[in-house]
Amino acid sequence: MMIDQPAQIMALLRSGKMVNIGGRPVIVPRKSATPSNRSHAIKLVLAFTAIYVVWGSTYLAIRYAVETIPPLVTAGIRHTVAGGIMLTWAWMRGFRPTRQQWFGGLAVGALFFLVGHGTLHWAEQYVGSGLAALLIATEPMFILVLGWLMGQQKISRLSALGLALGIAGVAILTGAELTHGSSLLGLLAVLLGSLSWAAGVVISPRVNLPFDALGRTALPTICGAAMLLIAAGVTGEFQATHWASISLRSILGLAYLITFGSVMAFTAYTWLLQQCPPALVATHTYANPVVAVLLGWLLAGEPLSIRVVLASVAILGAIVLIRRGENTAAGCTTPELQAAGNKLAAAVRRAS
Repeated sequence: MMIDQPAQIMALLRSGKMVNIGGRPVIVPRKSATPSNRSHAIKLVLAFTAIYVVWGSTYLAIRYAVETIPPLVTAGIRHTVAGGIMLTWAWMRGFRPTRQQWFGGLAVGALFFLVGHGTLHWAEQYVGSGLAALLIATEPMFILVLGWLMGQQKISRLSALGLALGIAGVAILTGAELTHGSSLLGLLAVLLGSLSWAAGVVISPRVNLPFDALGRTALPTICGAAMLLIAAGVTGEFQATHWASISLRSILGLAYLITFGSVMAFTAYTWLLQQCPPALVATHTYANPVVAVLLGWLLAGEPLSIRVVLASVAILGAIVLIRRGENTAAGCTTPELQAAGNKLAAAVRRAS
């Protein structure tokens, strides 16, 4: 069959028939989604769901876990198991950490997990999961200020406006707690954890950490877990733990944190960074607080007041302005801090 008309050509492209072109038989396949393309699209949807919804839900899981398991014990067990799984996985792939890398893991693990997660787990005994998530969202603000103090970054007008808006959001959240000592202390503890995590992001390019992505996360996680368990022992949490009285909800919350929050969501996160632009992956930092606030309201009866809504808008707006301001000032930022920002942009926060 000879083809010489445009209409014939288009019809054959749609039909996928065998044709004669230049006297030779040629199969023209019909253009359609291949199974591999569909599979890749499904993987993308599932991976984004993991870092959007699962990481947003970890705050409620922490609240359930610390109901009957002391907070440092909870965080220590959680990161021991998750870090052990990741380190074993990296080891099976040929990863062998050096002594210097272990020291780097200790430094970053202390900031990320001992202080960053330790304070968060402790604070959720007194602070709602949604409020905790909103305050954790201040991390980009702390990163910006610390980078500026260390001379690594300049603050643009947009970023300055974002900082002011973020401070207003924090003030809205904490202002009503000034007369409630335990709640205020819990909010301040979450902010301390956010500051500590930001400090870890800023110093991580300066310490000797593995280039292997899985090993780079596994070492600080396992080091942080060891320090959390030591802290739990020093503070008497292990002795105060009533193992027989631990509720099923706390056990399920801890299991969820290990399986979904740390292992599954982090695996999805690292895979997405290989498939999508970092700026797209970083959009989870906008979604996580919203998911946490809504889940706290729906499942735990946490109040969704006008104050919380206004604070949410202010803090999320601050993140948007700061990220745009960072893009504006990119020419004034050192490559090291840009690299750190991209790694945290999606904030392994919550390999959490």
